Amino acid sequence: MIGVNVQLIGHEYRFACPSAERDELLEAARNLDERMREIRDQGGKSLSLEAMAVMAALNFSHELLRQQRQVVTGHAAIQRQVRDLLQKLDAFLGEAAL
Repeated sequence: MIGVNVQLIGHEYRFACPSAERDELLEAARNLDERMREIRDQGGKSLSLEAMAVMAALNFSHELLRQQRQVVTGHAAIQRQVRDLLQKLDAFLGEAAL
């Protein structure tokens, strides 16, 4: 474990993380900082740092849920296509065997 300092809207925080995950933590912190700055700049100047962090977390959570649903939908569509292709292949092989 190593200590990593990150900046979020001008406030510094120190986190412990495995050294192999350092770059990912820094990237996540930059992404969060950017999102919090967008919230602040779009009328959230009166919001507390905590409120901006909660809003950013809700936005990220919403995006993650949307992407997970898209993956599930895409996976189901692929399964249907594979099933249809297998049925066509079975039918073709059944006819070829005659």
